[in-house]
Amino acid sequence: MIYEYQLRLLPQQAYTQDSIREYVVHEKGLDVRTINHVQVLKRSIDARQRTIIVNLSVRVFVNERPDKQDYQSISYPDVSQSPAAIVVGAGPGGLFAALRLIEQGVRPIVVERGKRVDERHRDLSLITKEQQINPESNYCFGEGGAGAYSDGKLYTRSKKRGSVDKILNIFCQHGASTAILADAHPHIGTDKLPKVIEAIRNTIIKCGGEVHFQTKMTSFLMNNNTVIGVKTFNNLTSQERHFNGPVILATGHSARDVYQYLAAAGIPIEAKGLAIGVRLEHPSALIDQIQYHNKNGRGNYLPAAEYSFVAQSAERGVYSFCMCPGGFVIPAATEHQQIVVNGMSPANRGSKWSNSGMVVEIRPEDVEGDDVLKMMHYQQTIEHDCWVNGNRKQTAPAQRMVDFVNRKLSYDLPRSSYSPGIISSPLHFWMPKHIVSRLQDGFQRFGRTSHGFLTNEAVLIATESRTSSPVRIIRDKETFQHVSISGLFPCGEGAGYAGGIVSAAMDGERCAEMCASYIKAIS
Repeated sequence: MIYEYQLRLLPQQAYTQDSIREYVVHEKGLDVRTINHVQVLKRSIDARQRTIIVNLSVRVFVNERPDKQDYQSISYPDVSQSPAAIVVGAGPGGLFAALRLIEQGVRPIVVERGKRVDERHRDLSLITKEQQINPESNYCFGEGGAGAYSDGKLYTRSKKRGSVDKILNIFCQHGASTAILADAHPHIGTDKLPKVIEAIRNTIIKCGGEVHFQTKMTSFLMNNNTVIGVKTFNNLTSQERHFNGPVILATGHSARDVYQYLAAAGIPIEAKGLAIGVRLEHPSALIDQIQYHNKNGRGNYLPAAEYSFVAQSAERGVYSFCMCPGGFVIPAATEHQQIVVNGMSPANRGSKWSNSGMVVEIRPEDVEGDDVLKMMHYQQTIEHDCWVNGNRKQTAPAQRMVDFVNRKLSYDLPRSSYSPGIISSPLHFWMPKHIVSRLQDGFQRFGRTSHGFLTNEAVLIATESRTSSPVRIIRDKETFQHVSISGLFPCGEGAGYAGGIVSAAMDGERCAEMCASYIKAIS
């Protein structure tokens, strides 16, 4: 027999498979000797009251065993002799587009400007050790995209693009823990995700696809008004090469040279709203105390606490973004003379700090001019100002939280996880006033609703500016092709249609389906 139960347990009761089994035996009157397996289907934490409850949906196998693994796997065919499509970018949008192309019987050729995921860490360490940015290999560029070394959180509010469960199952098929299928806020972890990405690449190659690293797209190959391929430049060999086929453009939110190329080539794009602010870092123990309503914090049975805040200030949103419990603040610049920060967490979320982006909504009408790249230029200006105020290195300007609200210089700063170092700076003085005033208002509101959150133990680290693409590459809602050019499928976060790993992956799948239909139609 197989039973399914909805359970409300104390944290210590939900902590292990054995403790869950013991609870089921006691509460449901089952014989422990007959239970062969307890599968957790869904898990969430209810921390709204002082007594913390873990909600579980479980499947109990009594006198029988599961007949399959906990995840659903996909059988990918050999497409080595199939027609090809070009995927530009090996982030989540591009990788999942490539996998879906294989399912559809199309051979993906992936071109990625950065390095393999296992090679990127050498360039990342240079940012900290030597304050050097490699414009082609950094926290944003390289196999896995911005998500590979900046957390690996796997949840999305979007339900329109496709199946979240399918994306999570594909991650499990390639080595991720099956816990991501159950958790309300699934998370692989920065330390685990690179191996999963490498396994996805191996699947693509095994099935007859191609993956080319350090290979940067420089332009499209065009026939009248149709994209028929890409021209690339290999940074390692200094050779130019052409790849032929329709193009899925999944270059990520920081590929500014791509936006500049599109604008110069007269390919229709439009300015898109984004959000800009700071990384806010608290001691993780303090966030645990606040969120779990307990001076002792999370104790032995609860994970590092998360939070989510949102408010309206002067008709613009102010909100937390990409919250990283037990994580680190990282340098995410992609060019010289700029500072950009982001957050990440290892799988155990075990650091002494918790951080999130705290950002203000910026709409195109908030920035002067009618240039389609004006939001990108706005980002660039703030990032350069941050570099200037960060002592012209990757040392990031920072300010204590209460000092920022009260417009006071911080004469000292708390310890921070940001490894290149932080330097005291009056963010309230040099950051744009419409961002500063809304952040100050938002922090005061969040402090009133969550006592202890507004504190000088927390530090603001500037600047959080890569929340999304500053440009939307306009595509048709039905065909996913560009509105005026055939054979071009703008995809994922860089095209302005996703926000995070899972939504980009789902968008990649949809683009691949439409691209496969296009190939069949023209064959």
